[in-house]
Amino acid sequence: MMATPSLVTSACVLSVLLLWTASSGMFISNLSETCYRCLCYVSTECNTAHGCTGGYCGPFNISRVYWIDAGKVTLPEDDPERNHAWEDCARSYNCAKQIIEGYLQKYGKDCNGDGVTDCFDYMMVNGNGGYGCTVPLNKTHNGRRWLRRYQDCQLSIKA
Repeated sequence: MMATPSLVTSACVLSVLLLWTASSGMFISNLSETCYRCLCYVSTECNTAHGCTGGYCGPFNISRVYWIDAGKVTLPEDDPERNHAWEDCARSYNCAKQIIEGYLQKYGKDCNGDGVTDCFDYMMVNGNGGYGCTVPLNKTHNGRRWLRRYQDCQLSIKA
């Protein structure tokens, strides 16, 4: 019996998705809207009016290097080679979410060693950078502020 073309196509698509997930090193389906809101809150208390300060832009406080590592995501119809494309994307909540997703696809992992890659790990990646996420955040003033804000966000979700 010969398989139908639609069945073969479906199987191929599923295989590609499974291979992509395995090769990317992580599956970020648990990067929910709630997690984005907490990551945003940790960064700037989710101040969507936050412009650029000291080389960090938007409600997620994204740097140009972070944007490059994330794959140079831009607003629709923008050119990643345009001088301020990264700033414009980082200042847009929805575009910035795509930057965060790209960065976490590249660097996201289980930073605290609990066997689960979750929003806390993503917060540690954003706080310590892609290669340093296992460093405890409570070691620095800024890290302690991030932890406090993350805890506040988690409590507000449960309330």
